[in-house]
Amino acid sequence: MTTTAAHSRTEALEAVGRAFKRAMVAVRRLRGRETHRPGAPSFAQYQLLFALADHDGLSSGELAQAADLSPATVTQMLDSLVDRALVTRVRSETDRRIVTCSLTDSGRDVIAQRRALFQGSWDDALSEFSVAELAIAAAVFDRIAGMFDGLGGDV
Repeated sequence: MTTTAAHSRTEALEAVGRAFKRAMVAVRRLRGRETHRPGAPSFAQYQLLFALADHDGLSSGELAQAADLSPATVTQMLDSLVDRALVTRVRSETDRRIVTCSLTDSGRDVIAQRRALFQGSWDDALSEFSVAELAIAAAVFDRIAGMFDGLGGDV
């Protein structure tokens, strides 16, 4: 690799890192704004709702894993979502120790509204990229996620 090529790669890697950091900061700002909307689910609660929309009938432990949240946090959030009639809990008839969670019709409506809110913006923001470019972007994000998951606790 020539010095110019190495320099260009270094610059490109730094640009990806800066863009990733900007995206993470923007998501954190969104999460902060979301917690200030009374009556609406929080950003983290939406993670649970979307996980249930994708995989109905999960136990709270499975839901915690799918939403990337701690089981204790999920239990507390589920209490609130059940109180709002967005989620139901049903004890298994075959193993009474297992309780599964499902979206109610109201929960599905909330998810549909949320998707509608973001889908247009998502599509617009990415409209100029080809399918191949989007596949590369997805691979880059998957690789970054794998890198962070692989880091030890001493970082």
